[in-house]
Amino acid sequence: MEVPYITRALGPEVVDAIWAGIEPTLPDPVDNHPLGRHRRRKSDRDCFQVMLVRLVTGCSWEDGERLCGNKVSDTTVRDRRDEWIEAGVFDAIVAEATVGYDKIIGLDFSDVAVDGSLHKSPCGGEGTGKNPTDRAKLGWKWSIVTETKGIPFGVAIDGANRNDSVLLAPTLDDAARHGLLEEIEAIWLDRGYDSEATLACLAERDIDDAVIAKKRKRGDAEPKKNQPMGLRWPVERTNSWLSNFGQLRRNSDRKIIHGLAQFALAVAFLLTAKLID
Repeated sequence: MEVPYITRALGPEVVDAIWAGIEPTLPDPVDNHPLGRHRRRKSDRDCFQVMLVRLVTGCSWEDGERLCGNKVSDTTVRDRRDEWIEAGVFDAIVAEATVGYDKIIGLDFSDVAVDGSLHKSPCGGEGTGKNPTDRAKLGWKWSIVTETKGIPFGVAIDGANRNDSVLLAPTLDDAARHGLLEEIEAIWLDRGYDSEATLACLAERDIDDAVIAKKRKRGDAEPKKNQPMGLRWPVERTNSWLSNFGQLRRNSDRKIIHGLAQFALAVAFLLTAKLID
């Protein structure tokens, strides 16, 4: 039976573990006021709690503030989030969680898979587009590459109208940014990637072993029902796990950097919960 990791994101042991990783990476506060700070700086932990509640539930910043007891204003939390993004806090916590997983359980790059996931983004902004599966309403798409057990190690974000094959290159480039691209032995892709552009993208990155499902052509026989997904199922499962986070399922951020920060935090919680379990 699969563990509902979304229910673990608010568990005290998981939250404490994530905070223990985040706290040492936080930037020192900077006071630019000409007369010095007039009010005491709000707690970083309280700001983190609002970010967490918003990520899990998908509520607004204002509702997150109220759900957390009005200890810190939504404006302060958004400002603190931007400080942490600039300082690389969210990237650092994902990197630490990934390294921890690799040490304790081990990453397996023998068979990796890439796939995209479409979701709502009603507020628009960067990285959004008309969703072809949702009556052309605004939406966003993330594309992830996962190792054999479904652990993501590369991500790209764009509008919901972007084809999966277009997002393949930036997804693999993000894996390369983490120094993990060369670890890939074989890659599994669905029929959305069946194109010359995909083959060229893989060749440029020295990925020779690729299993790509073929597109159906006019006149082809109907596909058999219940056909096996091959080794693509781990990425599908991971997309399902990530879709349980309310803010990812219905994104209200208007900048790509904010969406990536939310995504990074969700991945860190997923990995941490798996390690604790």
